Amino acid sequence: MTSVSLYWRIFGLNAVVLGSATALLLWAPVTVSVPVLLTEAVILVGGLGVMLVANAALLRIGLAPLDRVTRLMATVDLLRPGQRLPVRGGGEVAELVSTFNSMLERLEGERVASSARAILAQEGERRRIAQELHDEVGQSMTAVLLALKRAADEASQPLRGELQQAQEITRESLDEVRRLVRRLRPGVLDDLGLVSAVTSLATEFATHTGLHVLRRFDSDLPALDHEAELVIYRVAQESLTNAARHAEARCVEVSLRAADGCVVLEVGDDGRGIGAAHEGAGLRGMRERALLIGAGLDISSPGETSATPAGTRVRLTVPTVRKQS
Repeated sequence: MTSVSLYWRIFGLNAVVLGSATALLLWAPVTVSVPVLLTEAVILVGGLGVMLVANAALLRIGLAPLDRVTRLMATVDLLRPGQRLPVRGGGEVAELVSTFNSMLERLEGERVASSARAILAQEGERRRIAQELHDEVGQSMTAVLLALKRAADEASQPLRGELQQAQEITRESLDEVRRLVRRLRPGVLDDLGLVSAVTSLATEFATHTGLHVLRRFDSDLPALDHEAELVIYRVAQESLTNAARHAEARCVEVSLRAADGCVVLEVGDDGRGIGAAHEGAGLRGMRERALLIGAGLDISSPGETSATPAGTRVRLTVPTVRKQS
């Protein structure tokens, strides 16, 4: 079937309206006097109004797909994939909608590929920095710590007390460097697996923030590849960081469980919730990581309609079988 172009559609709509108006003038018992009488003017103006309303209604129906394309173009977010418009009928409008859907699919694929390159580069840089902190800064501070200990053992009071104080400050700084190394490069993830890595992360978070952390981990989680485990770890890390910095929470719950062929990570707090706040770099970074492995990410405030603190809940659903791109 030959499709009708948008030009001929609009022409046809106008022809229908004008033809109907002409038929009414020809067959209706209406005449126009000179000068025009009031009743004739009312009939003519009323007919013009009806014609304009009919024309506007028909054009709105004909151009409605273009309005939908415009609205989606203004609101589309490539970090929330799957937004598409229905393709109905044929012609130029249907072809435009189909092309727009194809463009969205292509842009989403390109976004995933570019995000993958950026995240892999970021992880590589984190490993490099962590290695330098461990090898250079960590070893240098260890040497300083040993030198201070030898000097303190040989010194007399009150110099010994000052050296011991400097030794304690150096030891605390070395512990902080080691903590940064663990945050930059989660070695426990490679050595002991996902559950141990998230357990260590939650324990360290509770120690440094003073927040109460509840852990609920299934013991029989299905196996995931290293990339998926790293995404889960980073999302948990960012969620805990947000709870400490922004949520004003007192308690955080971290859970890992298996459900319907997926591994589900949930991090919930009892803080003030996200409300209508604009998503910052941290949340968008979590969405990019989720897209990288084909996972679903939902960030919500379950209790925001109640009088109690809304809280924030981050839910990451990772399929155990990865789709081939």
